[in-house]
Amino acid sequence: MPLLLSGRGFRRELESAGCMAVFAPLEGGAETRLLRRLRGAGYRTQLSSARGLGDPEVFLFQKHGIRPPHLGHQSVGRGAAVGEVQEVMPLLGEAMLGSKPVALWLLEGQVLSRSELSALCDLCRREPRLKVVVEMGGARSLRWQPMKELLNN
Repeated sequence: MPLLLSGRGFRRELESAGCMAVFAPLEGGAETRLLRRLRGAGYRTQLSSARGLGDPEVFLFQKHGIRPPHLGHQSVGRGAAVGEVQEVMPLLGEAMLGSKPVALWLLEGQVLSRSELSALCDLCRREPRLKVVVEMGGARSLRWQPMKELLNN
């Protein structure tokens, strides 16, 4: 990866595509450089893992419930055998306030199904301020492509 990465080409393609698939070197560093470039261009950025994402629209925009993991012998008389539901705030709740564009960078995107990836593309189309970057795996050098192209192949 080049030491001086301006990020202009990446940002232009991200703005036109809305949802981008990225293949980054496994030693890291590419995501933080590009996130820093996006922040410098006026984006609010959020870095998160794709594991446990569930329904992308609900997880990102709506208050939703989760159940804690079962940790062995617990009283089942209190909240059913699977545990009590805990209410969780949306991941992009505060980031979407105001008029600044928002860039969400999802790590470990290879665990997402095709339907979840297409749902992320649809979210970007419906909400023009939202741009999503999904790391889809490793590569020798940093490369990216629109998510729609990856899904069509």
